Amino acid sequence: MTETIATLPSSEAAAYRKPPWSLRPETIWGIILVIPYAVVFAFFVVYPLIYGFYLGSNWASYVKLFNDPIYLRGLRNTLVFLLVAVNLKLLLALVVSGFFVHPQRWIRWVSIIFILPWAVPSIPTILSFRWMLNSEWGMINNILFSVFGIFPGPGWLLDPDLAMGSIITVHIWKYLPFWTLILLAGRLAIPQDLYEAAQMDGASGWQRFRYVTWPGVRNLYITSTLLSTVWSLGDFNSVYLLTGGAPLDRTHILATLGIKYGYQIADVSTGVATVITALPLVVPLIVYLVGQLGRRAPQ
Repeated sequence: MTETIATLPSSEAAAYRKPPWSLRPETIWGIILVIPYAVVFAFFVVYPLIYGFYLGSNWASYVKLFNDPIYLRGLRNTLVFLLVAVNLKLLLALVVSGFFVHPQRWIRWVSIIFILPWAVPSIPTILSFRWMLNSEWGMINNILFSVFGIFPGPGWLLDPDLAMGSIITVHIWKYLPFWTLILLAGRLAIPQDLYEAAQMDGASGWQRFRYVTWPGVRNLYITSTLLSTVWSLGDFNSVYLLTGGAPLDRTHILATLGIKYGYQIADVSTGVATVITALPLVVPLIVYLVGQLGRRAPQ
């Protein structure tokens, strides 16, 4: 018995053939729903970046920057700020997270108070520090005079070195709770059985940290350090609200110096160029971060 297969004429087969460009309905709806996000991304991310690089493409602005002692001082302040503030902040977060990992109820209450500096907006908190650090009638110098008889008190915001130290201290105080919570979450993810086994083997507290805690939070600590470096590079509030770059523009970092050029001096091209000079610091960190996040955790 033979089978016969009916074939359509070529003209009718072409009518039934699906066009190569046709899409399924769910694909069409997906494209429609993505379009608003693509438009927002183009207007609020891509366009500002392209326009910013256009504004910062004037080589005369870079010549002006590199010959400006205020910029060189701001660049040095930025490096000191990142090296000291970020590393000290993450180190303290690692230590303090070891305190908050204990399950006692009173420690939980302390953790609520500890997180308040990060939860409260920057403007009132940093301006409060600016009031307390005032060399004439600030609270800290009044305490030094009342308790220790020190008069006159240090010029916390008048001496450039003390002012930079105050900026670093306020920055650490403001953002330490956030990174403590991050590292605390990493500590809590470590199986408790490892600590119990190490304790049964007679390991000391330092040995338990070295061979159990640190391997469990090492990658998180490195990632947090790099991410904090990127964020701290753009920390405008800690400097602007506390010193505003004073005294004599000697406490500026690149974030505040770019605003000074762009808005106070009305030299937008130089202000954008100031921010662009920070890219050699940011781009390698971002590339490394993306590479770290793309790696699979070891099994």
